[in-house]
Amino acid sequence: HFLGQVLDAENLQTLFKGLKLNDLLTYSHVLTGYVGSKSFLEGLHDIVVELKKKDPSILFVCDPVMGDHGLFYVPEDLVPVYRDQLVPLADVLTPNQFEAELLSGVTIRTKADALKAIEVLHGKGARTVMITSSDLSGDDSILLALGSTQGGEKIEVSIPKLPAIFVGTGDLFTALLTAWLFKDNNLRVAVQKTLGTMQTVLRRTLDRAKALAGDAQPNCGQLELQLIQSRDVIESPPAGCYEPSVIS
Repeated sequence: HFLGQVLDAENLQTLFKGLKLNDLLTYSHVLTGYVGSKSFLEGLHDIVVELKKKDPSILFVCDPVMGDHGLFYVPEDLVPVYRDQLVPLADVLTPNQFEAELLSGVTIRTKADALKAIEVLHGKGARTVMITSSDLSGDDSILLALGSTQGGEKIEVSIPKLPAIFVGTGDLFTALLTAWLFKDNNLRVAVQKTLGTMQTVLRRTLDRAKALAGDAQPNCGQLELQLIQSRDVIESPPAGCYEPSVIS
């Protein structure tokens, strides 16, 4: 069950006005995730433009949450707003395979297609692009992530699927990637640390959920991500695993 409201541009402007009045507009990063309203997304574009005008060093990290596996979970009229307004502003862009197709206009069936889509997104203005998950590994139990920084190396990394449906994994990936890119300024290192933490958090979450569920299937509440309990691996990701390969 999903309750609550979808915020619109007026709601966003009210919040932003409050931040302005309290002189709270000094940021190093702006990170966006799920947006369910076209007017809200358009308003978000205007705010990012204003913040970057005030401080050009602000990094805009855009997770263009629209859908997955060919299915939308936002209104489709958000696509051109992301594609034409948000992507050109993005310092870091983190679409999944479906979202990368929508934003680039490239149908992704092979690794070469994915790399072409990434180049198209670089051409639109996104400096770092990371396709966070795709079904291009050739193995149903493995996801493949691919990415690059404009003018830099291209990378890929395999991610094992776990037998559960988690909520919030995209948010966690983008937040961790943002932090490690800021700290290390190296996409390959940031992705390795991000995935090391993520996989540990997900495995801990699944182990706890199975213990709580007993013989039944774990429910959504039991699969709540164990973030607080995983502070150790958030601060110090495990080394030597999920090392991305450089694509020649």
